Formats: sequence, C-alpha cells, structure tokens
Amino acid sequence: MSPPFLVLADTHDVQEDLLRAVSRVTSVIVNPTHSLSASPAHYVLIDDNSADVDQIITHLDNGTEKAIVPLSLAKRLVGIVPATHLLLLLDAANVSAVPDSLRNAVSGVLLKAISTDVDLIHSISTFFNGLSIHVLSQDKPTPSTIRKLAAIGASLVIPLSELGTSITVADAFLASVISDRSDGLFPTIVSSYNQGGRSLGLVYSSRESVAQSIMTGKGVYHSRKHGIWEKGKTSGATQEVMRIRIDCDSDALEFSVVQHGTGFCHLPQPSCFGDIDGLSALERTLLSRLTDAPEGSYTRRLFNDQDLLRAKIKEEADELCRAETKEEVAFEAADLIYFAMTRCVSAGVTLRDVEEVLNKKAKKITRRPGNAKPQFVSNSKTQDAPKRRPSKFSSAVDPNTPIAMRTVDISVVTPDERAQLLKRPVLKSDEMIAKVKPIVDDVRKRGDAALIDLTAKFDKAQLDTPLLLPPFYPLASAAAQQLDPTVKDAIDVAYANVRRFHAAQVDGNPLVVETMPGVTCSRFARPIARVGLYVPGGTAVLPSTALMLGVPAQVAGCEQIVLATPPRADGSVSPEVLYVAHLVGAHAILRAGGAQAVAALAYGTQTCPKVDKIFGPGNQWVTAAKMLVQNDTEALVSIDMPAGPSEVLVIADESCNPAFVAADLLSQAEHGVDSQVVLVASSLSDDTIREVETEVDKQARALPRVDIVRESVSRSLIVRTSDPEAALQFSNEYAPEHLILHLRGASGWVGHVKNAGSVFVGPYSPESCGDYASGTNHTLPTNGYARQFSGVNTQSFQKHITSQEVTAEGLQKLGPVVVALADCEGLQAHANAVRIRLGI
Repeated sequence: MSPPFLVLADTHDVQEDLLRAVSRVTSVIVNPTHSLSASPAHYVLIDDNSADVDQIITHLDNGTEKAIVPLSLAKRLVGIVPATHLLLLLDAANVSAVPDSLRNAVSGVLLKAISTDVDLIHSISTFFNGLSIHVLSQDKPTPSTIRKLAAIGASLVIPLSELGTSITVADAFLASVISDRSDGLFPTIVSSYNQGGRSLGLVYSSRESVAQSIMTGKGVYHSRKHGIWEKGKTSGATQEVMRIRIDCDSDALEFSVVQHGTGFCHLPQPSCFGDIDGLSALERTLLSRLTDAPEGSYTRRLFNDQDLLRAKIKEEADELCRAETKEEVAFEAADLIYFAMTRCVSAGVTLRDVEEVLNKKAKKITRRPGNAKPQFVSNSKTQDAPKRRPSKFSSAVDPNTPIAMRTVDISVVTPDERAQLLKRPVLKSDEMIAKVKPIVDDVRKRGDAALIDLTAKFDKAQLDTPLLLPPFYPLASAAAQQLDPTVKDAIDVAYANVRRFHAAQVDGNPLVVETMPGVTCSRFARPIARVGLYVPGGTAVLPSTALMLGVPAQVAGCEQIVLATPPRADGSVSPEVLYVAHLVGAHAILRAGGAQAVAALAYGTQTCPKVDKIFGPGNQWVTAAKMLVQNDTEALVSIDMPAGPSEVLVIADESCNPAFVAADLLSQAEHGVDSQVVLVASSLSDDTIREVETEVDKQARALPRVDIVRESVSRSLIVRTSDPEAALQFSNEYAPEHLILHLRGASGWVGHVKNAGSVFVGPYSPESCGDYASGTNHTLPTNGYARQFSGVNTQSFQKHITSQEVTAEGLQKLGPVVVALADCEGLQAHANAVRIRLGI
C-alpha cells in the first residue's frame, strides 16, 4: 500500500538524520539540483516546461522512482517515458485542460491547491479515474487531513520544513493506521530486508515504539507484557530498520530489517517460523564456508581458485543454455546460481546487493539493444540476421573445451538438491501424445496407404508394400552377400547365449497346490499369441535389439512375431536385422518406424497383422504412441514398459581402473544426446577423479560419435560419496537401467542392489557384454522405472492362467465359506451356485 504522505524537500539546507528517518517510511520529492544521500528512493520535481528530456531520462536511469512534470513537458514525454515513471504537476484550477490521452500516459498527479478541500480533491480523483493523487496545499499538515485524504485514496505532500514543527514523521505515518485491539497495539510482521523478504516473526508495535524505530533506525517494538523493547539490546541480535510499511487494510505493519547477531528468534534459528531455505540459505551456507570450509573441500577450492570458479560459471551457463525440459532448466539454473553466488560471496557481494542492482535496472528508461557480444555468437552472421537451427547433434561448445561431467558432493547437498539429482528428462506426455495422435489415427483409418505415405515423409523411402514376408535370409539373397561373415558369426554366438539364458526362464511346469482337501488350484503359462517387436533404426543399426526381443518371443512359443523397423532410404532393411529375423523365426517384417509402426502393430492394416503386445525401445514419438494405444480399449494391446533415454550408473572406488570406468561411461553416452550417465565416486580421491575425467576426454575425442558424446557427457554427473554403502544407497534411489560395479570385492555388493535393470559386476564385465552377447536382455527399464519393472525376459512373452478343480467332497468343506462371503456381499446368485450343488 502507498504511504499516506510524501515529503517535499523544499530547501537545500536539510537535516540528514531527519531525511534518513523519512526515507524509512515514504518517498522524498526533490528538485533536480538536490543530492540527497539519505534518500535512496525519491521523486524528482521539474517545474520547467523547457527542461531537457534527456536529462529527465538520466535521472530515471540513475534510480529516481518518478519524474513530476508540468503539462506541456508531460506531452513531450509521452511515448518516451513509461506511465509508471511519470506524475503530472498540476494546479487544481487547470484540471480540465488535461486531455484523455495524457491521463493514460501518467501514473498519477501532484495537485497544487490553496487548501485541502476533500470534496474538490475527490471530484478531481474521479476525473483521473484511479490514478494516484498527491496533494500539496498551503494548509498546515495535520493527522486529520492525512486521514481524510487517505479515505478517498489520496496522500498529502508535507514540506520537510513542517516535520517536527507542525507534525512529526511518526504522526504523519500513523495517521491512517487503526488498531482493532483493546490495547491499541498494531500487529507487526518483521521480515528480512537482505534475505528476500523472508518473515522473521510476529510482534506488536505502539505509536511510541514506531516513532522510536523511525527516528533511530533500530528495531523497537512493544511487548504486551513488558512495554517498549529494543530488539537485541541485551542479546546483541540487533536490527537495522530499512523500511516500514502499512498493509492494505491499514491495521498492520511490516518492518523490513537487516538482522544482526544470532537471528530474530529466541531459539537457535533465524526465524520464528523455522529455518530459511532457497537462495538465502545458500548465501548463509557459502558465507559460513568462506571462513570454515576445510582445506581440500570443493567449496574451498572454488574460493581459492578463481580460474576454476570462472570456468565452472562458464560451463554451467553453457549447460543452462542447452537444457531443454523444465526439469533440466531448473537443475542447470540451480547449478549456475550456486557458482554465481560463490563468486558473489568471495567478492563480498550479498544477495541484497544483487537485488538492489536489479531494482535499479528495472527503473531504467533507456535500454541496450540486447545483442550478444561477438565471442558468444555461434555464427559469423550479425545478431539481427535469422538464426539457422543447429543440427540435432551439433554442439555449441568449442571443440577444444574438455569433454567433462559436472561433479556433486552428495554429503553437502540439500534434500531438494538430492531429489533433483535423481530426476531424468521427463517425457511431456500430453504434448507428445497430441503430436502422435494424428499419425496413429491416420494409420488406423487408412492402413497401408497411410504407412506408405508416412514412410515416404519421415524415412524418405518409397515402398510398394510395407510388409516383408519370409524367407528373409536365403543364402543366395543379395542380403546374404552384404553381411560381413565376422558379424554373422558374432550374431550366431550372441543368439546362442541369449537363447540359452532365456530358454532357462521358460515357465513350463504348471504350479499345482492343494489348498484344502478336495480343492486343487493351479497356475500354468501360455505364450502371448501375437507380439510386435520394435527395432529402432535412428542413429544406429540395432540387430542386437532384434535379438533381445526376438529370442524370448521365440523360446516362449509366440504364434506370430512381427518385427517393425524403419527402412533405409532405398526401402531395404539392413542385412543384420534380416538375419536375426531369420534366426528368431519372425513371421513378418514391417518396414516402418515411429508412431506409424506402433499404430500398425496395435490396430493392424491390410497387410500387417494386429498384435496383442508391443515390445521395444524407441524415441519419444515411439514411446508416446505406445502409451496412447495401450490406453485405447479398441486396440486391446499392451506394452512392455515405459521407455526413456538410455542410462548407466557406475560405482567406482580406489581399486578401479580409470580407463575402464571412462570407457563404460562413454559406451552409454554415445547412444544419444539425452543419454543419462552417472559416476558415483565411492571415496575416490581428487586425483583419481581427475584421471577418470582425463580418460573420458581422451577416449571421447577418438570416437566417431564424439558430437553426441560431447552433448550427453556435459549433462552427466559425478556424484561423490563417502563409502560403498552411501554409493549403493544413491544408486538404489536412482534405479538405473544399467549398474556397473567397479568395487573391491564387487560380487559381494550385489546383494545390496535393490533397484536396477541389469548389474555388471567387476572390472571385466562391461555393459557392452550385456548389450550384445552375454545372454541377459538389454531391453531394460529406464527413467527410474527399475523400482517397479523388470527388464524384458521370457516371461514377458507369456501370460499365466490359473485353474481350480473342486471335488464333491471338497465343495462340502469349501462351499459354506463361499456362501457366507457371497451373502455378506449381497451377491445371491453367487451363493446360489453353491447352494444348488449342496442342496442347502
């Protein structure tokens, strides 16, 4: 709420103490020649129609809140100075001369009047339709006048020379404040001026205590038991009062203070409402660590090594620029703010200092063009030229910049920060489903014709028919001649291993249990009749995925296996995938990718069979389409699991080989720019971590997919923990798709794993083995779904049916139980089905 009065510094001979007191409760009006250090927030009064416009703008740019100008000058400023920064200086007799266009170009009026005629001022206020009205009259200022003006939404302008003679600052400030308490006290919220306005506590004020606070600048309040008390006079936890405000109902106050000493509360906490959080808590922590952080700690390194701190700020700024999802932007912004605040604290800059600069910038009238400096422009064109959209894997980072992960010490992060570390990029389900729905609907309605059109559009392949039928791999075919014999042999070995492991998982023997004499229950497995296997084409050919999906479908005994994969530009399918389709006994290959392939599998087309369950990874289009069709009861199709970007979490201790660790991280990072790569460092020394980082940079530069790796690694994490137990605790919370244990006695730690898609134990068990040929399946839950989903396995392709057989003797014992429960639920037909058999 606006203060009920303003003060006009109508003389150069001012009392600095008095002016400082005034500035705690209201704004001061000065003329352009005043230089008032005690009044940081002020209005400038320019009673000269010929005044220089540029000079006025300079005043506003330098922090003046508003310029008060006469009618002719105001007309010159329209369109140059925003209305929020302009007040119109006007004689009461000239109100009718103000055009409508000018009323919309100012935020208020300073009205010069002979007397304080409330009725006249109210009519003028109505004319200006809600603009603020400030009245400067020749009458002596009184609390009564201030109250009357406040009642019609106007405020009184009091010459500084009248304060202390006609009226005190406190009397003017409290003139319109009321109390609904029998003791006349005002409820008072105390907030922190330098901690983002956080509430420190609730107290009470009296007219006397407010007067003392205004004049002394100290936190003085009124205790309901002990009367006037000055905060911190005995404890040392004093307050510097920066501002006092009245609430919107004029019955409560807010003191904005700088709290010194231990804090406001009598308990060991800064606020009566508990601890502070957010940026204020970060600032407090950094200030503490500036003096107390042990040598060798990360924060101490940042304070001592300004080159490192500058590098981290640049690194985090770049990561924020490249963040895409809401969660990524929040995470990267938090990192950047941490390092920026570290820089501020090391330079003695407080949050309030930053806020003051922001406030000053917000008041500026002139604006810079806003162009980036040349060194930060990604191309050689001018800033005003249209920007070309970068390619999917292009990097905005200088190729000479080290390819590095960011590091977090888990022991010093807050619970909220820890929760952020566990988050993955989130599929914007609603947005993506809205995008894929037209594609799915098109295939559903037009079938093969839609598939052919969409494949031409997205895969640039012209097809006569979308479906290929066996034989896929006759020895004399052109595809056979294209397949490298070494690759063929490798596929054969991988097929044998994967089949051996998955065949052992077949649930072949029925489960039979006699629950009570004469009552036998059983459960037996049957294969899902028709399955669709999606094999991505994207940025890499993936015959391994065809193996991982095709083999369990084959050994489970599925009657129909349809493999879907995007065709190459010439309409063909890679010979490696064709060979796997031949090995696993696929019944058809659908040459289609993306949402259109999922739709064809879910609903069927003129040539593509409809399936009962869809398996396989894919991009967000594929994932969204799978989510859409599984929720359509007409499709009657299920899916294997939610899918997201590939991910690996590596736990390493001092026994690790840094080159092995780096290689494991990179093997996952090359999947895509959104791949999730995490190294959990269990008591690793700084030197060992640096060795890993050096190996990551060196090995990455030797990879053909270095641009992808550069992107994914820059988004990845090194999480420092104190020991393997803490490392595994973090891993179980993260629930990674792949978990690699580079630990001393690694096999002994497997029992501690609660959530993971697949575990790779010891230095000679790279994730690559599971991805290709060890025998386990590489289609695994991502995005933390390892908490509740298993990876694809043979039983994923089976369903379980239960049966029961009850003899006549068994029904004699079981029947009364069933009847009692059915009667309890009011389902008489259920009970009757038993009664009729038992004759009861």
